[in-house]
Amino acid sequence: MPIRQFQAQRMHAPRDFQMIRPEPICVEIGAGKGKHALLFSSQHPEHKLIAIERTREKYLAMQKQHALEGQGNLQAVHADAMPWIVHALLPAQVQQFFILYPNPEPHNPAQRWLNMPFFEFLLSRLKVAGTLTLASNIPEYIAEAQQQLIETWKLPFVKEVIPVTSARTHFEIKYLQRGELCQQLIITKPEGYSTRFDDFMPLQGQNAVIETASETNPKDAE
Repeated sequence: MPIRQFQAQRMHAPRDFQMIRPEPICVEIGAGKGKHALLFSSQHPEHKLIAIERTREKYLAMQKQHALEGQGNLQAVHADAMPWIVHALLPAQVQQFFILYPNPEPHNPAQRWLNMPFFEFLLSRLKVAGTLTLASNIPEYIAEAQQQLIETWKLPFVKEVIPVTSARTHFEIKYLQRGELCQQLIITKPEGYSTRFDDFMPLQGQNAVIETASETNPKDAE
């Protein structure tokens, strides 16, 4: 399906927004209560992960568990992902994106991630050889995303069946226990891949980059 150009310049920064350090990071979009974020940051201390969650209740649950576990390489962010990413991330800054079991938008297919103009902007923030992992329990969602990768975005990917022993998110555990087929696409940004946003810089990033207070180890704030 044809996709119009994303209007990044029209995105307003989230309330109380602050920039992050201009360093390589991983980003999880729609982190929920943070099960995957906490697990990933524990298993990969060499990577910094920013976990974005829009729903306040889920964000607070993630924040509470983070305070107990205290991973210094995890930053939880309470925001809508699209404006936050536009204003916070620099071109080619992200090593890995994770979008695990997003809302399938059954009544609004244009709002699915690979159908949105925003997906081009997302790709501009990804490093060369960086990856984006998209997981779903809905075969039609994966099939449509796969078709978009081939026809629209022209990106290499690997499709995998998620093993029944996997337990990255609460949704994943529930779906696998019900015997549903869970699959993921691991999308790679190849060398030479370009978008119309490769030179787009957030206004704040042109002036100064400051560390957010939530980067502090939560145990230090107790």
